Amino acid sequence: MTQPFALVDPGVLMLDLAGLELTPQECELLRDPQVGGVILFARNVASAQQVRALNEAIRACNPALLIAVDQEGGRVQRLREGYTRLPAMRVFAEQWERDRALAESRAHECGWLMAAEMLSAGFDFSFAPVLDLDAGVSAVIGDRAFGSAPEQVAALAGAFMRGMRDAGMATTGKHFPGHGSVSADSHTDIPVDSRPLALIRDQDLRPFAASVPFMDAVMPAHVIYEQADSRCAGFSPFWLQTVLRGELGFQGVIFSDDLAMAGAATAGGIEARVDAALDAGCDMVLVCNDRDMALAALTHLRTRRQPASARLARMRRRQDVVREPLLASARWQEARAMIDALRAQG
Repeated sequence: MTQPFALVDPGVLMLDLAGLELTPQECELLRDPQVGGVILFARNVASAQQVRALNEAIRACNPALLIAVDQEGGRVQRLREGYTRLPAMRVFAEQWERDRALAESRAHECGWLMAAEMLSAGFDFSFAPVLDLDAGVSAVIGDRAFGSAPEQVAALAGAFMRGMRDAGMATTGKHFPGHGSVSADSHTDIPVDSRPLALIRDQDLRPFAASVPFMDAVMPAHVIYEQADSRCAGFSPFWLQTVLRGELGFQGVIFSDDLAMAGAATAGGIEARVDAALDAGCDMVLVCNDRDMALAALTHLRTRRQPASARLARMRRRQDVVREPLLASARWQEARAMIDALRAQG
């Protein structure tokens, strides 16, 4: 049922694909030494068999690539048909108010099931979970969060991450240092958080600090925390080096959020965005849903000759999972029944 994979250092650029199959032109693009990853979206998924075949084609094109997806639950899950419909993470916060131990156990099994299903589809990892606090002002976070209290989010997200690791998948905490207290959506706007740095440290940073022992990667927010730095967190040496690496002691991978998003526009054009993210300490940069921008980033990286980070190989799947035995296993069936019951309650 399982197969180990060798660690290979990939390049530093993660791209997306246009459709359900890998085209010859895309394969040529993915063979570029500066390309290190592929992220799939809902448009790339039609069925369990199709997405597994697509991921196998990507690996055949370039075995060094990392293959990622956003499969959080609730509003954010790209694979739906043939896969478990995960609840929004807020459901575990509601359970936590009644029975903390049960809520953590269920969050653990949800993390395990999500990761096992994504491994069976051929992915290396999902960009999950969200460690943001739901402060009641951010529509883009909202019920994606495990709650509003730092202790609650740390406990539930930690259980979810341990479940992911149990399945053989690396974890990614996002959106550092916390996206939950701004109303603007960084996909379409440039959010600014005006709160004092001391408050951010006392609230938003706590789930990240608690998760360091089992957090393999971090994705910073395209949010400007103006009391700390005029640059957004993903372009800020203060947030990525002084706080994340220095104060929290995090030694894992740092992924930029999508540099094609409006929240990244503060740095300038795509070349400046790439430089800002890498200079601040990101190990891999994402440029998605804009092929011209992605090609410009790749051209720039060829000139920059950014060395690959050995840390990136840690994100490779630790085992392959075969779909049929997984779905026949007692653990999957029990976890699926639990999740279906939670969704029904919601």
